Amino acid sequence: MTQQPHGEDPPSLRKTLGVVDGVAIAASSTAATTSIGIGLGVTAGVVGLHLPAIMLLAFLPILGIAGAYSRLNRVEPNAGNGYVWVGRSLTPWLGFLVGWVNIVATVAFLAYTTAVTGSAMLQLAGEAGLHRVAGLVLDPGSTAQTTAVGIVVLVAVTLTAVTGVKTAARLQSGLLVFEYVVLLGFCGYGIVTGPHPFRLSWFDPFAIPSASALAQGLLLSVFCYWGFEAAFTVNEEVRDPRDASRAGLITLVTMLGLFLLGSVAFQRVLSEQELAGHGAQGLAFFGDRLASQPLAALPLVALMFSAVASLQAGVIPTARGMFAMSRDRTLGPVWSKVSARYGTPATGTLLIGALATAVAALALVIPRLADMIMATVNAVGIVVALSYALTALAAAARFRGLLREDWRQGVRAVVLPSLSAAALLGLGGYLAWSFYTSTDHFEVSADNGWFLLLTPALMIASGFLAAAWAKWVRKSPYFRTGHGTDADAPHLLATSN
Repeated sequence: MTQQPHGEDPPSLRKTLGVVDGVAIAASSTAATTSIGIGLGVTAGVVGLHLPAIMLLAFLPILGIAGAYSRLNRVEPNAGNGYVWVGRSLTPWLGFLVGWVNIVATVAFLAYTTAVTGSAMLQLAGEAGLHRVAGLVLDPGSTAQTTAVGIVVLVAVTLTAVTGVKTAARLQSGLLVFEYVVLLGFCGYGIVTGPHPFRLSWFDPFAIPSASALAQGLLLSVFCYWGFEAAFTVNEEVRDPRDASRAGLITLVTMLGLFLLGSVAFQRVLSEQELAGHGAQGLAFFGDRLASQPLAALPLVALMFSAVASLQAGVIPTARGMFAMSRDRTLGPVWSKVSARYGTPATGTLLIGALATAVAALALVIPRLADMIMATVNAVGIVVALSYALTALAAAARFRGLLREDWRQGVRAVVLPSLSAAALLGLGGYLAWSFYTSTDHFEVSADNGWFLLLTPALMIASGFLAAAWAKWVRKSPYFRTGHGTDADAPHLLATSN
């Protein structure tokens, strides 16, 4: 486990969660309704009418990553998960990088989701007939307006997250039930009544226009699946660590079913131009094509609920990851302070909300919401692929002895995670290269390759700078004790079952 400085007992979190709670947190973090309502339109702009194919293809490496998380969690449940596992099995430098990029990626995601939440609320206001406030025309496509409204919601859900994950899980469970009922109802109706004929070519990845479109589409789809590992960030608050593994895998399989249902329904109801052209308003447009008001507003309400839940679900795992890093003194002590009243890292949770608010405000340099979404998703997709790949490689290193002792377990614990890691690293590298070669100048624009490449590059570079500070200024014991612990101990996996 992680080292606590000064010989003190490590601060602990209250164990109050079960499998259902973990599923609620992970599913809210993955935010299927938001991914379907917004992500499908963005992805369709890249791969065309092959959304089912790209969602299925992206699921394969993610399944290998999920297996790596599950096996590592069995032998070492820790709120820091990838940060701890990679640091012990590979090197503390890469372990710190995993923890760091997950933090900055989630903060960027929270900023983007803040604007999405505000957009959904402004769209609902428009559906209710409210188009102007104090002389200001309400525009759900304006990053400034949507961010201002979304920040109010972010503050509220952050305060709720402070009171404990049990309270948050209950809220998210209620929101999820409503979301999924609406999503299943409208998508099911769309599949039955949609005017566009069903085609098997939708499931053919070889029909995607180009290799660069395939790579970008896969990383966009990986972004859609991102969040299932939130179940592992609360594993110190779960009564049985195996419940975290079950919750993560249940969430992942559920997301696959919802994404396939949504992608087929959207392509049955909307044309390629309609799919790619409506961006953040895609789910509202889908609802309008299937029903009249007030029923047509239900998908928009579900999108708003999904965005609100994912805001809260984003704050919770990030605060826990920083809690784990603070216990090792790789981050400051403020992040490991546990509230005596709530048993949560309350101060860290509030600071995460404040950081996300600041980044949301900085995102105003991109004036249109659709451009901001594209820039954020591409940047986060690359760093998430890197984080997943390093965690999978940590599992392969830790359990490599299984290849000699039990080849079947070795294939599942070593070979499959390694293949998943190679696929994600290859995709991220190819996409980064395509961004670099796509233009010869820099500008702050979602269609400028250098800008799209600069954002993840800064996330990664800042991680190494922060690691150097933690090692040589904070003198964190993580950089002395993390490397190589139990790196070749397959018996741990067997005895943990």
